[in-house]
Amino acid sequence: MMLSPEQAADSDHPSSAPSDPESLEAKGLRSCCASDLEAPDGEGRPPQPLSREEKRRRRRATAKYRSAHATRERIRVEAFNLAFAELRKLLPTLPPDKKLSKIEILRLAICYISYLNHVLDV
Repeated sequence: MMLSPEQAADSDHPSSAPSDPESLEAKGLRSCCASDLEAPDGEGRPPQPLSREEKRRRRRATAKYRSAHATRERIRVEAFNLAFAELRKLLPTLPPDKKLSKIEILRLAICYISYLNHVLDV
């Protein structure tokens, strides 16, 4: 089939060019965000709106979010460790400066509270 000069000129126009990624990339027309506009199955359908979970994943992938999350987590862990240190100061052990793990502190606190309840009941 032979194209007329008008049809040949029209085929060079980007709006009538095929929209598959390879041809766009070959002509240098593919933008950095073109993959975001494509349907997941590669067909030319408009993109589906992002689900709540997908929006959350994309937001959490940013460096700003990760940095803020790391800061919040560091503050939470420091508060957690301070609470264990305060509890540790209230528990009697020999020697008093003996290093205890968190689980040992909790178990010792349970035993100490039971002992104090027993003393009050007697």
